[in-house]
Amino acid sequence: MAEKIAAEQRTEFGKGAARRIRRDNRIPAVVYGHGNDPIHLTLPGHATMMALKHGGANALLELDIDGTEQLVLSKQVQVDPIRRVLEHIDFVAVRRGEKVTVDVRIHTVGDAAPDTLVVAENSVQVEAEATHIPEYIEVDIQGAAAGTQILASQLSLPEGTTLVVDPDTLVINVTQAQSAEEVEAELAEAEAEVGIVHEPSDEEVAEAQQEAAAEDAEGGQGERGQAEPTEAAGDQE
Repeated sequence: MAEKIAAEQRTEFGKGAARRIRRDNRIPAVVYGHGNDPIHLTLPGHATMMALKHGGANALLELDIDGTEQLVLSKQVQVDPIRRVLEHIDFVAVRRGEKVTVDVRIHTVGDAAPDTLVVAENSVQVEAEATHIPEYIEVDIQGAAAGTQILASQLSLPEGTTLVVDPDTLVINVTQAQSAEEVEAELAEAEAEVGIVHEPSDEEVAEAQQEAAAEDAEGGQGERGQAEPTEAAGDQE
């Protein structure tokens, strides 16, 4: 179901115009596609943000542009890295029944077998109707043992959705998890290869000092123990 958004065409361009638009809690956007000239718009900030949030990566919106309805898919969304607000959106125009190629995220359910590591692709490229794009593709990994591999051809796709990627693409790979000791050994080996030398921590220095002091104490006791028989022998003379 497409979210309906009232859009306004804009005639001002450039960074200054974009800043003024954002100050008014609106978002500059462009619609491309179908061989038409790009349509430059402004959209209401909060309503657009919520529509994109609900629609996910392939949000379908129905824009009302001066009384004309236009279906669009979100193509590229620019977000301010600090304030986390929408700065600009690129849309692609679509029609009902039209097939589009999109990336749909992979969603795993269940837990693999103990002591395993699951490596999964973030998404897979498929073709689907613009108005029936799946939000995600679910993959069940419950109890999957080390060595389990799931290919793109083994995914359960919704009706009307077909693969675009190579069917032999590895989507899920379950491997044996490394122990903490193995990870530390590999890290130490990698650091040694590139010549990384770590300064000892305060705890390591203190521990080394304690061990040295204990060894000195044991050595002193040993020397005193060896001297005692000599003194006893002298007394007997």
